[in-house]
Amino acid sequence: MTQKDNKVQIGICFRREHPPETILPYAQQAEALGFDEIWVVEDCFYASGVAPAAAILASTDHIRVGVGIMPAVARNPVFSAMEIATIGRMYPQRFTAGIGHGVERWMRQIGAFPPSPLRALREGVEIIRDLMQGKTVDRKGEQFQLEGGVLVYPPSAIPPVYLGVRGPKSLNLAGEIADGTLLAEFSSPAYVRWAREQIAQGNRSGDPHHVAVFVLSYACSEREEGRALLRPLIAKAVASGTKDIYFTSIGAEELLRELQQIGNAEEIARRIPNEWIDQMALIGTPADWQRTIEQFLAAGADTIILMPLPSMGLDQIERFAMNLSD
Repeated sequence: MTQKDNKVQIGICFRREHPPETILPYAQQAEALGFDEIWVVEDCFYASGVAPAAAILASTDHIRVGVGIMPAVARNPVFSAMEIATIGRMYPQRFTAGIGHGVERWMRQIGAFPPSPLRALREGVEIIRDLMQGKTVDRKGEQFQLEGGVLVYPPSAIPPVYLGVRGPKSLNLAGEIADGTLLAEFSSPAYVRWAREQIAQGNRSGDPHHVAVFVLSYACSEREEGRALLRPLIAKAVASGTKDIYFTSIGAEELLRELQQIGNAEEIARRIPNEWIDQMALIGTPADWQRTIEQFLAAGADTIILMPLPSMGLDQIERFAMNLSD
């Protein structure tokens, strides 16, 4: 891929909309096409992330595999550490664990929503990292308690832990306790730049911190075709009111509030500016993609993870590879 000239890592996402039995040929194809990473989405009630990640690693040779994200409160951190450490021992240098708060609605649905999501995320990740470092852990936290816990098989090469978060306090925490940050779809270069600033505030040690970004992607000969497909997705994000930070980071707060007052999804979609779509997605020709990727890199992204649109089939990966190699 010509994008390698920019020293950017290019990943591909396996969306939750596809059944898990289709993931292995997809991952093998991703490796053959030259992608650096494949990320498995773990969303509540869909397929798990850890099981297919292990299967991918067993059926490929060198592609890195990430899970994005494992909700910190859905598993006890001891068992998360056991899973991450086991994969790390079996496939050194090839696995990345993404951990986050989890979707509030789902965490409440399963009875796991914590009194303080930020505190729970800190406690869980600190326990996981201490255990993987071979430490004996005694912890009496608000969310998690552990008496004299120690892993029998800690990994010699500790897999990196990224936080999949988006708000300022959580990004501060990522800079403090994680190896990297995983930014979700609807991120723009402006949002990446802002997120980097928040991460830096928490990263008092100054250690390298990797930023990976999921970017909605569609390869087409005319940008307008991609815009038409993206418009309803972005309109849904606007109407939800849960993703405002992606729009305020590009200076669109006033129009955002106007759109949220409309209430009609089709009207919101019609009024979404092209500029929003062009900043939040990879659409169009190879030249269009190149320009947008360069903008993400300049803003501070290290890895671009291509996220196919939910309505698209797995064959999109071939078109993506062509757009990156032209």
